[in-house]
Amino acid sequence: MECPVGRESGWGSVQTGSAPKIVPVDTEPSRQAKTAKIVLYSHDTFGLGNIRRTLLLADALKEEYPNAAILIVTGSPVIHDFRIPEGVDYVKLPCVDRLGPDQYQPRFLSSLTAEVAHVRRAVLKHTVLGFAPDLMIVDKRAGGVDGELVETLEALRSQARSTKVVLGVRDILDEPRRTRASLARGKFTTLVERYYDEVWIYGDASVFDAVAAYGFSEAIARKSVFCGYLKRPCVAITRREGPPRILVTTGGGGDGSELIEAYLQGLSRLPRCTVLQTTVVFGPQMPAVRRAAILERFGAMSDVTFVEFEPDLVHRYATADVVVAMAGYGTVCDLLSLGRKAVLVPRAHPVREQLLRARLLTERGYFHLIEPHKLTGDRLIATVLSTLDEVHRSPSDVSLEGLSTVRSRVRRLLQDLP
Repeated sequence: MECPVGRESGWGSVQTGSAPKIVPVDTEPSRQAKTAKIVLYSHDTFGLGNIRRTLLLADALKEEYPNAAILIVTGSPVIHDFRIPEGVDYVKLPCVDRLGPDQYQPRFLSSLTAEVAHVRRAVLKHTVLGFAPDLMIVDKRAGGVDGELVETLEALRSQARSTKVVLGVRDILDEPRRTRASLARGKFTTLVERYYDEVWIYGDASVFDAVAAYGFSEAIARKSVFCGYLKRPCVAITRREGPPRILVTTGGGGDGSELIEAYLQGLSRLPRCTVLQTTVVFGPQMPAVRRAAILERFGAMSDVTFVEFEPDLVHRYATADVVVAMAGYGTVCDLLSLGRKAVLVPRAHPVREQLLRARLLTERGYFHLIEPHKLTGDRLIATVLSTLDEVHRSPSDVSLEGLSTVRSRVRRLLQDLP
């Protein structure tokens, strides 16, 4: 497969509110000698999606503004395992875990809930105000975890310095009814109307119209831009000879053991004449006891390679004939970007965004879906084998211009910088 490295050129699809429109995207990145200061807030609770998305944005912004100072404020427990772009630094918040929709507790300091909440609020406020950014991009939650960002937003708006504030959200948050209730609990409408300049939706309204589905107010709809999915840089790969290659990955891996076990169980039952070469990536958040159990049961399989964690799976995606995965936002962006065949087994709890995403993209013919309650080893391996023989449909009708659009929006927001 051949795929150019870097951003696409030409025209980008930008949709404001529910009414799509097309705006030109510059074919060359800006090289202005501006010294913009940018903060990226990524609250991070479960999985790798938030921090991967944040680092991808940091890369794009650094390319757009080489002299920019970019600071990430994050609760990710694994940020140190990723490559931090040159000229980017981060401040680490104490980790929290997601127990359910809008329910969190400290991950490592579980007996100190109030103290951890106080520390996170204080670090956020002092860091952001001390850094005095020209632009702050907030990932997903307008008020942060349990409203931890609200004091910071209030303080920014009370200062003479004009900081542009943007809320970035993935294509799907959860099913509409539950999302509307969650947004109401988090005072989404009040916060976004009062403190935010724009809302960037990292998706395509033709796949899922979040503005309509989640009942955004008219004022927020006017601020909303459908950027397109965030395309990952691609790599040119020469296909090697040998048996078909299967990649099994579950993102962070915190709840991925069932999928991995089902695949390996199905693989172990295949006739000896069926040859596959499988790589299983556990993920950094898989409990050690679950990883040990899988290795004890399946570790002797000679045609399976087990990898604990890789922060960047682009080369493994590119060399795989079929990917078996959940349906997290980052994973789906990788699959769409690299044009990979995939069998998706999405998470359905505590939120259903993966299930909705997998269903919508499967309806378009891009992937195969196994509903989580129907997962068995035999069904999964049979679907993998049938997928190998199919001609893959390229995602030609889904916008992957997310990073180009983000760069264009940032140029507009920061155009008055000296």
